[in-house]
Amino acid sequence: MKKTKTLPSAREIFGLNVRRARRLKEISQEELAFQAGMSRTYLSQVEGGARNISVDHMEALANALELELPRLLDANLFSIDTADTDQ
Repeated sequence: MKKTKTLPSAREIFGLNVRRARRLKEISQEELAFQAGMSRTYLSQVEGGARNISVDHMEALANALELELPRLLDANLFSIDTADTDQ
């Protein structure tokens, strides 16, 4: 039987986009967390899709990454597919 693909949740899309944007800027989790005013552990959980992040923290990360917040919620920003959600 063919397995149907499940789309990543908005939380997972956001986390993956943050991770990819951070890596493209070649900055560490620690540096991004500092710039956004949060702990590295919290940022790691956000990037992994394990944390239900507030809009205020989402905005802080978008600002630190110099991106508009809606872009970080765009599933097509980095062509996310379900294979990318496997940690």
